[in-house]
Amino acid sequence: MLKELSVSDVIAFLKNRRSVKPREMSGPGPSPAELDTILTLGARVPDHGKLTPWRFIVFEGDARARAGELIAKGFAEKNPSATPEEIAVEKARLMDAPLVIAVVSAPKAHPKVPAWEQELSAGASCLNIVTAATALGYGANWLTGWFAYDRGVMAGLGLTPEEKLAGFIHIGTAQRAPDDRPRPAFADIVTRF
Repeated sequence: MLKELSVSDVIAFLKNRRSVKPREMSGPGPSPAELDTILTLGARVPDHGKLTPWRFIVFEGDARARAGELIAKGFAEKNPSATPEEIAVEKARLMDAPLVIAVVSAPKAHPKVPAWEQELSAGASCLNIVTAATALGYGANWLTGWFAYDRGVMAGLGLTPEEKLAGFIHIGTAQRAPDDRPRPAFADIVTRF
């Protein structure tokens, strides 16, 4: 059972959250119960109108390789002069982390809730998945890549023409503590009205 956290524990956790590169992840990945927790929290985001404008595709085990075949096929079609090595890189896109969750932005037509708000809700879902996985002790990284915007790959993954990929969340055991990156100065990003 998780201990109760103080406000300062939560703030410290959020201040220290880091993305882990998929190539710096290994197994094990989340257990089935942990995956259920991650997906539950991924669905617990602001959702104006209660439209559920997102859904999840889970890639584990052989499903990662099957998705890689689809990605490599799309790459080869768009790049007829691609080398076998370049195609192999594309084939391995989802293979580093033991678990990858695609967050699909699936806006619904609504007279009061614009698609943009619904797309932001899908982004919030991505962040909640990253945060939940990190809280459970795993490394996580929210990525896209060219194939997240390719209609052929999206169709192959089961997306409708109206849907988009908000991102692929790679989750696994970090092989080392992730490095921090430079953060913006408040003077560069904050104004007061």
